[in-house]
Amino acid sequence: IGSQLVLSREFCDSDLEVAFRRNACFVRNLEGVDLLKGDRSTNLYTINLHEMASASPICLMARASSTKSWLWHQRLSHLNFDTINDLAKNDLVAGLPKFKYHKEHICPSCEQGKSKRAYHPPKPVLNSRQRLHLLHMDLCGPMRIASINGKWYVLVIVDDYSRYTWVHFLRSKDEAPEVIIKFLKRITLLLQSPVIIIRTDNGTEFKNLVLKKIL
Repeated sequence: IGSQLVLSREFCDSDLEVAFRRNACFVRNLEGVDLLKGDRSTNLYTINLHEMASASPICLMARASSTKSWLWHQRLSHLNFDTINDLAKNDLVAGLPKFKYHKEHICPSCEQGKSKRAYHPPKPVLNSRQRLHLLHMDLCGPMRIASINGKWYVLVIVDDYSRYTWVHFLRSKDEAPEVIIKFLKRITLLLQSPVIIIRTDNGTEFKNLVLKKIL
């Protein structure tokens, strides 16, 4: 009454070692740490769990296998192992076996979740100091529907300083170099200021021999 017979193989199946001496027996983990100690009475060895439980309840828990430890780590939303052991010791989670849960390696998901993106300083933005210092150019098209005059492409030019925008309609991409050259000559003469920088998306309409000669 109040006692239970335990076979030594049950401890061994839980990755524990059992050592018998003449007057005592010891239950140890694989690191050689004594978890339980029993005394011999006649032909049986007796372990008083009530006395040991009052001193250290966690020492009564067998060590969980690596598979079980990581399984419960994932089931509990990658909770840290110290907290899992507290939950098991205090019986706070229904169905959580009372084992010692251990961490043998770094969880890849936790490592990735806690990682920080490398800092990339923003590229310096060129500040325009006057009109025509920086012009943005882009060619759109062909459009799905042509204009009244049969134009399929739209050339957009924006002055970075004033945000003033010019729009030119073209029948084909081949007209872009000629329109750009005429625009640069006209706007430079009109504003009496040279164009310093032209920024494009490096499209083929902006990279040709005609424009290279003037730009």
